[in-house]
Amino acid sequence: MEKIAKFEKVSFEQFEKDWLKNFPDTEDVKAVYDSIKLPKRATTGSAGYDFYAPADVTFVKDKSTLVPTGIRSKIDEGWVLSIYPRSGLGFKHRCRLDNTVGIIDSDYYNSSNEGHIMIKISCDAHDEGHIASVSAGDGFAQGIFTRFGITVDDDTDGIRDGGFGSTTK
Repeated sequence: MEKIAKFEKVSFEQFEKDWLKNFPDTEDVKAVYDSIKLPKRATTGSAGYDFYAPADVTFVKDKSTLVPTGIRSKIDEGWVLSIYPRSGLGFKHRCRLDNTVGIIDSDYYNSSNEGHIMIKISCDAHDEGHIASVSAGDGFAQGIFTRFGITVDDDTDGIRDGGFGSTTK
């Protein structure tokens, strides 16, 4: 199996800034940061690398929750990391990514936000008051590396500096 990427933590400063934007009532952000687990495959046959919740997270019906993972990925050129919700969250709770599939390009690693992978999930359960909870350290999303190609007449020369739509600015 070809090895094409490496997961790392973003700096504490980057994580703290992004985490407090989304979870401002957190008392000990350093403890959350210190507990971050790098993504791993559950079995030798798993395609997906599980992303773990850095803290307890609740996904409430009809609301979106942005989870800063504290993770970035150094990816070889010609590969992409696609992010999906864990199957159990989707099947049991109708949780989905707000952008359907997250695409992490190889040049995102060098972005001004350190390539911080943030995952935004909504709960679209049918029953009123539905809540899906994920405990700190539990898998809530998964990433799959895929090779991609470009056209023979590709002449792209743009440079990324950001995430979420930054390549169209």
